[in-house]
Amino acid sequence: METGTPRTGEAAGQVAAGLEISQWKYLPGEAGDPQMHAILSVRVDGTGGDGHPGGPVLAQVLVMDCSSSMTWPVEKLHAAQRAAVAAIRKLPDGTPFAVVRGNEQAAVVYPDTPRMARASARTRSRAERAVRETVAGGGTCIGAWLDLSRRLLTEQDAPIGHVLLLTDGKNQHDEQMPLARVLEECAGRFVCDAWGIGDGWDGRELLRITSQLHGSASSVREEEALPSEYEQLMNRLLTKTVPELVVSVTAMPGCTVRYLKQVFPTEAELTAEDGTGRFVTRAWGDETRRYQLCLAADPTGRPRGEDLQLAVVAVDVPGGREVRLPPPRPCLVHWTDDPALSRHTDAQVEHFEQHQRLGEAVAAATDAHRRGQRDLAEQQLGRAVRLAHAMGADEQLTRLAPLVRIQDAPSGRVALRPEVTAVDFQHLITASSHSTYGPASGTGTGVGTGSGAAGGAPGGGATVPCPACSRKAPAAARFCPACGHRFGARP
Repeated sequence: METGTPRTGEAAGQVAAGLEISQWKYLPGEAGDPQMHAILSVRVDGTGGDGHPGGPVLAQVLVMDCSSSMTWPVEKLHAAQRAAVAAIRKLPDGTPFAVVRGNEQAAVVYPDTPRMARASARTRSRAERAVRETVAGGGTCIGAWLDLSRRLLTEQDAPIGHVLLLTDGKNQHDEQMPLARVLEECAGRFVCDAWGIGDGWDGRELLRITSQLHGSASSVREEEALPSEYEQLMNRLLTKTVPELVVSVTAMPGCTVRYLKQVFPTEAELTAEDGTGRFVTRAWGDETRRYQLCLAADPTGRPRGEDLQLAVVAVDVPGGREVRLPPPRPCLVHWTDDPALSRHTDAQVEHFEQHQRLGEAVAAATDAHRRGQRDLAEQQLGRAVRLAHAMGADEQLTRLAPLVRIQDAPSGRVALRPEVTAVDFQHLITASSHSTYGPASGTGTGVGTGSGAAGGAPGGGATVPCPACSRKAPAAARFCPACGHRFGARP
């Protein structure tokens, strides 16, 4: 992957950022509302998990649902306690941390001081004892839990604030501290990962929280699996040493930025700073994330038959350690009156739009099942199976299998399993928010004049000759980026 020219004085082992753009540049030249969609692949390498020059990189709040529903079965509360202990034991010395007990209110279980504790052998041991002595009772007000977490983290100078939230129920006392208002106040302050346990939680509520707070929503079917899941999450979290990375989109005159949203590995909302084209993403380790960019442009009076620049995309890392940055990359447009070119879509864009439609089908199936409309739920799950098969997303098909017997995946013919319950749909909702990588590697070869594509898999990927024009095309492409010829099925 091309990552740009090193900065002056760069040291060996320095963190490097990479940027690639995948797009189909041909748009119809007639007036209307043409939109250019592109997938931005952003990667960070070399973080090494070696901390931050200013001290601890992480401040951690563990939120345990301690409402009365956690008391039955008793294994549920015990699993939550063991998971919290497992996470506490992973905290490096010096890490600020706190444990919050949540019901219709929120209270700090540990420490018993106004400020967060610093991890050490002594404080970890005391925190474990406090967690094991926690009792459950009362209702659920998730807004209160997040608000207390925000206030605790505001007092810390660690560059990455993180909340790990566990719940087994719906947000029944929202009127006491509305979640919508709290999420607005918390946005940009910390990252939140949320977990569902038991059978009474709401998957879309967890996604609402994690999408705004740049985390992920997950769940466990068996309580005993939770401690190991917490350990794995903490292992990943502790490798993150780049607090923020900014994706900047500078639109050319006549072009506007409709949106930029994260589509891989999970879906997340992004809002530009103060109406600018700067989008802040948070908490990076060695990883790749993908974003869908939507630009709107008016072709009126613009030249035909040549590449024009719609926008320039760049990445930057404000403050902190030195990072080797990639050069800015252009998003192009080629206005054309040839429908054979303009009707195509970039393969990566198509993949993630199909993934969004799959999520919509899952949501529709969930609503239908809740209303007792089993036939409609089955129909929507069949649609989800058909989309997953078309995407080649075996992982998604595996997630759907517990709800339906798949009789014919290409046509979406399925049978809803008679034993399916409401919580099975909640597990599917959270699992479906974790997207697959994208089309097979090799969907692009970098920005090139006349290629019609930009970006793609790291390293460029394999290419094959187009049978119509003999130009090189990515091995996984569905059509030739030079002449538009549609390829047949690939092995």
